[in-house]
Amino acid sequence: MLDTQIVAAVDLGSNSFRLEIGRVVGDQIYTMDALREPVRLAAGLTKDKYLDNEARACAFAVLDRFGERLRGFAPHYVRAVVTNTFRVARNANSVLRAAEARLGFPIEVIGGQEEARLIYFGVAHLLEPGPARRLVVGIGGGSTEIIVGTGYQPELMESVYIGCVGYSLRFFAGETFSKSAFR
Repeated sequence: MLDTQIVAAVDLGSNSFRLEIGRVVGDQIYTMDALREPVRLAAGLTKDKYLDNEARACAFAVLDRFGERLRGFAPHYVRAVVTNTFRVARNANSVLRAAEARLGFPIEVIGGQEEARLIYFGVAHLLEPGPARRLVVGIGGGSTEIIVGTGYQPELMESVYIGCVGYSLRFFAGETFSKSAFR
């Protein structure tokens, strides 16, 4: 019988929070459960770059649900990461401590390069392996990652502070679409 283990990944992005639980068999991971919650954390950044109370409350409610689902997991089988919004929020440390308490696991603030690497790795494993170079663009809520790679190996990675949440609030506040806003 093959050795199996259950692992979990928690991605606390600037637009949505995701929880993926999978069973590892050999070198394959088979999804057992997947949750996605739109949080729009980046929309809760004030002009002074503080996460406001509403954004924190929404994030904490989702983390409570994720933590309940992860109860019983050993810490070394769970990886939780936060991305751009926590990289720029001035109150990230205090919010992070409260977030970890709610999730029940350590949460790592990752840089843009690590975010790009993880995005590429995930996409590469969804595609047929081959020798062709690939361009992967990951548009997040607070940043966009651009990666060029071959097979499972990223070769060039860049992370830029252009995200769908920040730009929609900046140019299309109140969901008003106009020619001038597009320009």
